Amino acid sequence: MATANVRETPPRRRERAREGDGGVGAGRGMAWLLMVTGAAGVLAGWVITIDKFKLLEDPNFTPGCSLNPVVSCGNIMKSEQAAVFGFPNPMLGLVTYAVVVAVGAGLLAGARYRGWFWLGLNAGMLFGVGFCTWLMYQSLYEINSLCLWCCLAWTATLVMFWYVTSHNVRSGVLPAPVALKGFFEDFTFALPVLHAGIIGMLILTRWWDFWTS
Repeated sequence: MATANVRETPPRRRERAREGDGGVGAGRGMAWLLMVTGAAGVLAGWVITIDKFKLLEDPNFTPGCSLNPVVSCGNIMKSEQAAVFGFPNPMLGLVTYAVVVAVGAGLLAGARYRGWFWLGLNAGMLFGVGFCTWLMYQSLYEINSLCLWCCLAWTATLVMFWYVTSHNVRSGVLPAPVALKGFFEDFTFALPVLHAGIIGMLILTRWWDFWTS
């Protein structure tokens, strides 16, 4: 009985070729995506950390991204949720997003990583998405303020998560039916777009009266 074949793109063929010699690589597109999204996360974490230090030095300091009662980074930084692990959340981001940049740079240089490494990376990003989702809920419905730099970090996290998940499914690191592999081959882009769209709609509806007044 003939088995269904999933159309393979050139990057996918390179990934498959690398699986046989002890590791799974990725194309340049994946490498650059990890580097760009990781850099965006580092940037967001760096700016928020600097502003947090300034706020600790001067309680009257107003961060540059505090634009109005809704878009107010200062309110976020002063909240208990901004240091849920006992230190400012952005400091965690500075480390984790830097790791993502390093992984992307390694892939760009031709590195191949074992399956356990890809699974660990995927699990870390899943934790990141979960943590960002919790922070988003706290921001919208408990703190009642929005931080633009936080939004950048949320977006970077969900994009890297969906693309790493897609890579792991397509390369066989994550077992999946042929149909699901085919979906990821052609429509990976739809998942972060849909995810970001849901967040955007929640933000829009949460402060609908403010945006439309």
